[in-house]
Amino acid sequence: MSTPSPAAGRPAPIEWRPPAHWPRFRVIDAHTAGEPLRVITGDYPELRGETLLEMRRDALERHDGVRRALMLEPRGHADMYGCVLTRPVTEDGDVGVLFLHNEGYSTMCGHGIIGLVKVGLDCGLLSLRSGEDVLRIDSPAGRITARPTLTADGVGEVSFENVPSFLLESACTVDVAGLGEVTYDLAYGGAFYAYVDAGSLGVEVAPSQVDRLIAVGMDIKRAVMAAHPFAHPEGDADLNFLYGVIFTQPASDGAHLRNVCIFADGEVDRSPTGTGVSGRAAIEHACGRLETGEELVIESVIGTRFSVRAARETRAGGLAAIVPEVTGRAYITGVNELLIDPGDPLAGGVLLRGG
Repeated sequence: MSTPSPAAGRPAPIEWRPPAHWPRFRVIDAHTAGEPLRVITGDYPELRGETLLEMRRDALERHDGVRRALMLEPRGHADMYGCVLTRPVTEDGDVGVLFLHNEGYSTMCGHGIIGLVKVGLDCGLLSLRSGEDVLRIDSPAGRITARPTLTADGVGEVSFENVPSFLLESACTVDVAGLGEVTYDLAYGGAFYAYVDAGSLGVEVAPSQVDRLIAVGMDIKRAVMAAHPFAHPEGDADLNFLYGVIFTQPASDGAHLRNVCIFADGEVDRSPTGTGVSGRAAIEHACGRLETGEELVIESVIGTRFSVRAARETRAGGLAAIVPEVTGRAYITGVNELLIDPGDPLAGGVLLRGG
């Protein structure tokens, strides 16, 4: 039996089709300021619910195996992040979105919004209404209004107005085994975060210290969750959890701050964290250090940047809040069809993380 001759020294292409009964998922991969985003474009199960929070619960209860298969190894990795497009749940919404990660489902995601707008418009999944320059996106945390900058090469920067963001409590303390008393601010920017000064714990926001940041961040997260019950002043109970810990230190080269977010089950955000910088802007505004309309530039652990400004003042329940506007840029990295062999013992995904 003869074999095809390689053309120009390359193997001949193989025309192979997976068995029809194998589940398959079409995805477009991208990154926003270094943080991955896997946009699931087809084959995801229809979600039940009248709100995105109800859909989020349905995804957890009935379809969590899909999340694990697409986010975790061997198709993803411990720091993979994704999103599913849903029908809008408001009369004027353009699309709904549900965000996925290694532990479950976010209530909001800033880097995900930026990446979704880039992928959605450039790849034809979404379109702007005639005469308009905004996308109205329904998230579990509420309405997000995104404005892309259109260039000859597609979407450039994306700015979005986030949900009302606020400082819930400042200068809180918690005892953490091995660290002693840790001081943090608790703020909301679509999810709740504990903001900690990195220098106070002798850690640095640097790639060389990622393992240490994960270990310390998760210790603080668990301690705060155990010791500090809290509630969103006007939100569903599904919002009342600590999503992550954000370590902050002074920045250089024109940025105002440098930070890193440790979230979910030890995930490390490569971007400055869109919801995280929203909460930071709320902290700075509440403390009188950021005027309405003023902008912060915040860099990530790898040096990428988002800008955030306090677009206007508002309220969340009885609390003073701001509407933050975050700006960043995303890039498309691949178009894939992911397959699940039903006989694969690792078909449901595996999470392997040290630290």
